[in-house]
Amino acid sequence: MPPSSPQKASSTASHLLRKCAAATSLREAHRLHALLLTTPPTESPSFLHNNLLSMYARCGSFTDSRHLFDKMPQRNVVSYNAMIAAYSRSPHHAHLAFQLFDQLAHDSRHEPNGCTITSLLQASSAVGDVVVGASLHAHCVKTGFLDNVRVQTSLLGMYSNCGDVGCAKKVFARMKDKDAIAWNSIVSGYVKNGRILESLQLFQIMLKNEVKPTQFTYSLVLNACAKLQDYDMGKLVHAQIILSGTCIDLPLHNSLLDMYCSCGDTVSSFDVFVRIGSPDLVSWNSMIGGFAENGDGKKAMEMFVRLRQAPRLKPDEYTYAAVIAGTSGFPSCDYGKPLHAQAEKAGLMSSAYIGSTLLSMYFSNDDLVSSQKIFSSFVHKDTVLWTDMIAGHVRIGEGEGALSLFHEMSKEGLHLDSFILSSALAACADLVTLRQGEMIHCLVLKTGNDAEVCVHSSLVDMYAKNGELEAATCAFSCLAENCDLMCWNAMLTGYGHHGKAKEAFQIYFKMLKHGLSPDHVTFLSLLAACNHCGLVEKARFLWRNMKEGLLRPGAKHYSCMISLLSRAGLWEEAEEMIIESPFADEYLESWRTVLSSCIQNGNLREGIHAAEQILNTNAEDSAASVLLTKLYAAAGRWGDVVETRRKMRKSMLGKDPGLSWIEVRNSVRVFSSGEQSQHGEMQAELSDLVANLMPAVADDIIQQISVEQMFGEM
Repeated sequence: MPPSSPQKASSTASHLLRKCAAATSLREAHRLHALLLTTPPTESPSFLHNNLLSMYARCGSFTDSRHLFDKMPQRNVVSYNAMIAAYSRSPHHAHLAFQLFDQLAHDSRHEPNGCTITSLLQASSAVGDVVVGASLHAHCVKTGFLDNVRVQTSLLGMYSNCGDVGCAKKVFARMKDKDAIAWNSIVSGYVKNGRILESLQLFQIMLKNEVKPTQFTYSLVLNACAKLQDYDMGKLVHAQIILSGTCIDLPLHNSLLDMYCSCGDTVSSFDVFVRIGSPDLVSWNSMIGGFAENGDGKKAMEMFVRLRQAPRLKPDEYTYAAVIAGTSGFPSCDYGKPLHAQAEKAGLMSSAYIGSTLLSMYFSNDDLVSSQKIFSSFVHKDTVLWTDMIAGHVRIGEGEGALSLFHEMSKEGLHLDSFILSSALAACADLVTLRQGEMIHCLVLKTGNDAEVCVHSSLVDMYAKNGELEAATCAFSCLAENCDLMCWNAMLTGYGHHGKAKEAFQIYFKMLKHGLSPDHVTFLSLLAACNHCGLVEKARFLWRNMKEGLLRPGAKHYSCMISLLSRAGLWEEAEEMIIESPFADEYLESWRTVLSSCIQNGNLREGIHAAEQILNTNAEDSAASVLLTKLYAAAGRWGDVVETRRKMRKSMLGKDPGLSWIEVRNSVRVFSSGEQSQHGEMQAELSDLVANLMPAVADDIIQQISVEQMFGEM
């Protein structure tokens, strides 16, 4: 075979070098390297080695690239830059970039250039070290690299990623030639650092300066619209993309999807989705998450089923988390448990993200056992899992368990954020445990979370429910100007709970002056205050206001009004409201409310009528029978008391044992009704106490109704 001509060898080497520039797999990189070794060299060794260095770095093999770098017979600044650029792209290897820079700086044959500085700024950005970045900035000023546009853009990116938007703004202001890349960098910095509104203002200035936005610019702006939920601005940007003839690539499609979903328009979002030729997993996840977040669990599930049938795509942890969250409103056996089983089969149960979503789903279904199993399955529990577990216990009324978990988490030494502290305070409010609440308040101050609105709302609620209205008012006043509706409602609820109607209405009118619109909780708190104080006319005024404000009264609002009317002796109006109420499930509870009011007012006739309404519907309603015995006892009809109790025993009716709790040595002690103490002296003292409290009760009645039975009724 004749020897290859120099022209043919040169063509082969050039072809191989072009392939090196496009190589993405390590196996292919090794093959190309081997071929180049067998091809007669037509370029300088440094040129070939630099291309190979870049190839290995792009394939993620730092070992191969560094081995080649160390073996190079001759290195130039390009060789150093290739290696520094490779290290700069990885946060784990960024420190090696600075080591090489130090080596280059001490090499008298070569000097760093603009590309070197650009890569080092990228390394500073990767590790978030603004101090090193600022020292590089000073080096640029000293060496004259600051006039380099790429260096200026890299400085912008470094300051933005390190959270120093002020310095990024200064660098941007001093740039003479601001191209689209520079604008993208500054807009991206503002979006990343939460200055969303300002990022949209920068975009408008960019358009005024006649700089043409790129696909990435539009993606950034749509992301900002999604965070602000600015639907009108998002639609304007979409229209501009179409009018400008910008090619909508897959990332831009996904940004449009996210914007429409975040703004609640799943119809437009789905229209965008169907126009994507080949949606990737991000597209599917955005669509499934969009349906889930907007309360359409069935469509989220339908999209999930379609994804499972799609070729070459496999649901990941975010897919499962989105669809589980979307279907958590349904009974867990319908969707939640099957999805849990699928996630386990897919090997995704090590994801704390899925664990957190499953916890929320099971707590939504009041399934404490399954929630505990999920939580226990994680060896390493992060703050999010602990938060969800504590908040879940509070949600289902397991305040004691929530506090126990909170103390356990504190012992683990994990960071206590505002959400955890807020949940713990909510548990103290539900349990009415002031000492525990005060201890957590101290932790709030110690951890610097006292400025958080959600924590202040929980503090107000905790102190108010514990009867410490002065402390609640103090906590409320500290943040009054920045209070959200939840905080105002917490203060209203506190006053309403303790019958402070005058103060509650004062807070209500202050809230209206601050421009806040009342919600269902606001009106419920005010109605509760009216109920405590017997303010019928004010309650009627609120009822009218609620309906005029297009707020549909809920079951609790009806219950509050029925209680108020019946306690005021307005039996006919109370009965009309029971009939008017659309909440059929609350029918019996409404009559129980009337029956309780009759006991307080001593109205035997209406009370018997209320009891008949209940027992005619459900003859085995033990609560109604217990209330009826109390009504008879209040009227002195002891024979009817004994007869009602006889019927209860005959029908085997009983009531669920009540639970009580007290604080003992910084812990909560829970005990149930009927629990027997071993202290005989205490039992004797209780017997004497009961006898002294009921001097009017005849001896034969005391013989018929024992102490144990009396306390069983309490």
